[in-house]
Amino acid sequence: MTAAVHLIRGDDPSLVRDAVRRLVDELVGQEDRSLVVDEFAGDDYEAAALADAAQTPPFLTERRVVVGRDAHRFKADDLAPLVTYLGDPLPTTALVLVWESGAVPKAFLEAVKGAGGAVLDAGPGYRPQDRKAWLADRIAESGLRLDRGAADLLGATLGEDLDRVAGVLATLLGTFGEGARLGPEDIEPYLGEAGAVAPWELTDAIDRGDIPGAVERLHRLLGSGERHPFVVLASLHNHVQRLLAVDGSDARTDKEAAALLGMRGSTYPAKKALDQARRLGSARVGQAIGLVATADVDLRGARDWPDELVLELLVARLANLGRAAGR
Repeated sequence: MTAAVHLIRGDDPSLVRDAVRRLVDELVGQEDRSLVVDEFAGDDYEAAALADAAQTPPFLTERRVVVGRDAHRFKADDLAPLVTYLGDPLPTTALVLVWESGAVPKAFLEAVKGAGGAVLDAGPGYRPQDRKAWLADRIAESGLRLDRGAADLLGATLGEDLDRVAGVLATLLGTFGEGARLGPEDIEPYLGEAGAVAPWELTDAIDRGDIPGAVERLHRLLGSGERHPFVVLASLHNHVQRLLAVDGSDARTDKEAAALLGMRGSTYPAKKALDQARRLGSARVGQAIGLVATADVDLRGARDWPDELVLELLVARLANLGRAAGR
């Protein structure tokens, strides 16, 4: 049975739009979309209008799909009509709520879950395995069959530019046709330039001791990612500060490290910091702090070097610490 309400949330507008499109297509199925879908968007409609639409029985169709975009603009009190509706939702209506930024009020989220609703995060998350699974789902939905090498190349090339995934897959589908089996050599001409990467890809490469990989990711952050050198330096500063914090603490588990670092939600970033601090040891963690401090002074004019060169040197030296720790 279709869930009474679907809450789609995410911070990337393109990924949210794509998630809404796929969900609504699935909910409509073979029905006449013009008769099934009732959509609200913008700043003018009220939550009560959504609730009224959701309570309206279908006409000439088996179901109705009511889509409320821009729902994130509602405050907790504004959502009262929807909370009331979710207490006894109409079984012939699928309500789709689109929350594009900020946190969902706790009481409303509980009402959604209490109604048996589905909560969908429109994005892959930050863990490599989550992003890989997300990309695999998009490839499977496209009707193409990319081998592992092609899928890895697609993910590595697009990086953080996930809004390009749908376009690239559509181009490949139009070129090769549904069901085509493709390898890296088939898709490479259609990928375009390398996209930006997430800051954690840079710090992960540093932690692995992968100097070429770390420098390559630095360039993608500065180039495609259009991040200012001081923004990149701030990410590196935060990274080594986390290592310093857990290195000098009594934290022994992921949860203890997360509590120490003030992290909420997933403990995965805390686990990475704890593992890396143990791998480096106190002496190398101290060296990392010193390297970042020196680069900060150099970026502010202590050396007459281009900003990119200062950061390249810093990244290479930090990665070398990781490489030495792995020996």
